[in-house]
Amino acid sequence: MSDITKDAWRKYLIQLQVHPLRTKAVTAGVLAGFSDAVAQKISGIKKLQIRRLLLFMLYGFAYGGPFGHFLHKLMDRIFKGRNDNKTVAKKVLLEQLTSSPWNNMVFMMYYGLVIEGRPFGLVKNKVQKDYPSVQLTAWKFWPIVGWVNYQYMPPQFRVLFHSFVASCWCAPISLRFLSFIYRSMLI
Repeated sequence: MSDITKDAWRKYLIQLQVHPLRTKAVTAGVLAGFSDAVAQKISGIKKLQIRRLLLFMLYGFAYGGPFGHFLHKLMDRIFKGRNDNKTVAKKVLLEQLTSSPWNNMVFMMYYGLVIEGRPFGLVKNKVQKDYPSVQLTAWKFWPIVGWVNYQYMPPQFRVLFHSFVASCWCAPISLRFLSFIYRSMLI
């Protein structure tokens, strides 16, 4: 690892310790922006839509990072920091039955209403149509991520890990919305 990378990582760890909520929010915002930039490029857009990218970053900064920060603090409080397999399974199950459905709904609504600026009725129909398949797909993928997160990640890195994986997860969802929007513009 280069000296610059080591120094940046050291500074990041200091910020994570001194200002955990702010650091997690900024990290989630940057990763959300990166995810959107990748999704835009994959979709074939020639020039990045900066407004859209900034709105993704706002989502990560204002919602994703803080939600994850407080979720993991709550989980540790509920389960008193235990980390045995049975407790990890309970954390994953609780997360998948509560925050997973909520987060997918919030993301889909935010994407349609704020990022794309679509009318509520159109977004509501799109969510009603796609939410079940998105959530079922999430339940095939996120429990594994949750298990790794609770079993192997130190508490201070859980939001970072989750945000990184979410940045990979959001690109396909974003592409799904893009294809819907382009189809609806052609009709």
